[in-house]
Amino acid sequence: MSERNVYILLTDTGTWFSRMIKLYTKAPYNHASISLDEHLEELYSFGRKVYYNPLSAGFVKEGLDHGVFFYKKNTKCIIYKLSVNDSQYKKLTKSIARVKFLKDQYRYNLLGVMAIAMNKRLIRKNAFTCSQFVASMLVASGILQFDKYIELITPEDIMNISQLELIYEGKLRDYYLESNNVYNQPIFDYNNQFNANI
Repeated sequence: MSERNVYILLTDTGTWFSRMIKLYTKAPYNHASISLDEHLEELYSFGRKVYYNPLSAGFVKEGLDHGVFFYKKNTKCIIYKLSVNDSQYKKLTKSIARVKFLKDQYRYNLLGVMAIAMNKRLIRKNAFTCSQFVASMLVASGILQFDKYIELITPEDIMNISQLELIYEGKLRDYYLESNNVYNQPIFDYNNQFNANI
């Protein structure tokens, strides 16, 4: 089976909610997302749908041109690559597509955040924190198994997955600009353009 790659993005946006979570986690990154491509164009998580209203939260397709990452331009991040096989990749894309299609039935698990802070397992149907969503997608796709309940998974737990390969740490915007530079390559090789046959 050929290998495919998926990408795990952990961020510190500096929002008040992120800072609140950081008070008890003491972790450098408190938001987790999963991407189907290295350019982070297919980037998914659970978080606020509208930047100015943190209570309006659920399944989101994230990006630097909208949402929290657009407004928080100094967002710090760490990005990992995870190798999977074709079958796992297809299952992952289907799992994400299912949540995306039924997104109105899903909500952000705010009570789950508070339960994690108390190390209490809270099972809620169709409700995820960001890290619960990422972990659930990896488990549902047969990519990984965790040694703790999904309901207790934190971004730091995801950060400690041994199969992850670190590819970047720094400002998210810098990574985005660097990784998307492939779209801005010169059309002509100016040194040899006059040697081309016409």
